[in-house]
Amino acid sequence: MNVYDFDNTILRGDSTARFFAYCLARRPRMWLDLPGQLANGLLFVLKIRKKQDFKQRMLHFLALIGDVDATVDAFWRKNFCRVKSWYSGKRRPDDVVISASPEFLVRPACERLGVGCVMGSTVDRRTGVFSGPNCHGAEKVRRFREVYPDGRIDEFFSDSLSDAPLAELAQRAWLVKGEELRPWPGMETEYKEK
Repeated sequence: MNVYDFDNTILRGDSTARFFAYCLARRPRMWLDLPGQLANGLLFVLKIRKKQDFKQRMLHFLALIGDVDATVDAFWRKNFCRVKSWYSGKRRPDDVVISASPEFLVRPACERLGVGCVMGSTVDRRTGVFSGPNCHGAEKVRRFREVYPDGRIDEFFSDSLSDAPLAELAQRAWLVKGEELRPWPGMETEYKEK
């Protein structure tokens, strides 16, 4: 099987940030929370707030948008065109996507792509509250092993070196930069892209 990160890997951009901006432009009530969002961002940049706490506070906006499922559907109707073209040449029926973005946000796009297995951060779509760890770094390996205890990763694709724990499980790993696939750092001499 092939395993993929989602944001900046299959999708141009970060789905969570784009969804926030999409909702901000359409839900005026969200502007009332902007000072709190700015303070949250500042605390994260200053390393006073941990990443998961930052994301949970940012996702608090979900409580202000009403029908989240309908909003997610409308978001993907507008943003599905941001899927990178290189993915169609690699797509396989057994593809797996593992993302730090909320699973409820990533899953609809992955279903449109035909991806059967999607794992992401488990977040309550009504409140933005996490019900487990942020699906990032080593947590992605834990989640993968939970579903596929003996799973073998043929190829792994990500834009971020923070995904090194998953890359280490793969037969081949690729660092995605725009539409370009580069051998994962440290694996350059082991293979070349077919």
